Amino acid sequence: MGYRIAVATSDGLNIDLHFGSAQQFEIYSVEGLDFYKIETRNVPVSQEQQYSYARNVEAGCGNGLGPGDGSGCNSGCNSGCGSRNGCGGGEKSESVELLSDCRSVVCKKIGRNILKQFERKAISVFDVELPIKEALSKIVSYYYKIDERKLNFKNQEE
Repeated sequence: MGYRIAVATSDGLNIDLHFGSAQQFEIYSVEGLDFYKIETRNVPVSQEQQYSYARNVEAGCGNGLGPGDGSGCNSGCNSGCGSRNGCGGGEKSESVELLSDCRSVVCKKIGRNILKQFERKAISVFDVELPIKEALSKIVSYYYKIDERKLNFKNQEE
């Protein structure tokens, strides 16, 4: 009974990205207590996001992410956004659909609205800032215990 976990990482070693800032997610497959990376999924970028990104880069805002990118640029965004989705746009549900086959998502931080979208799909979200191996070891162990209890309970009923 395997499952997948999506991880927001910039370097492939640490969970260091906010959900809305992740341009891609590393997908890990889990079997029992073992896990391994199986793919990288790129987050789709809408035309509005591309325009916002280009406008910020043109204005000299570092990587184009806006005020939250550490560049000190305040390109008219008063909300303190820091995601590549642009000012006030929030995180998009395309990312939720992209990860809908995963049992959980692991990122540094996540917004309340996107968290609710995952909850509606029964996908757990863990917001932590740890090395990937350490975080996944803990999460996989947690799920293993839950799954074993369910299996034992099911066997007792039969």
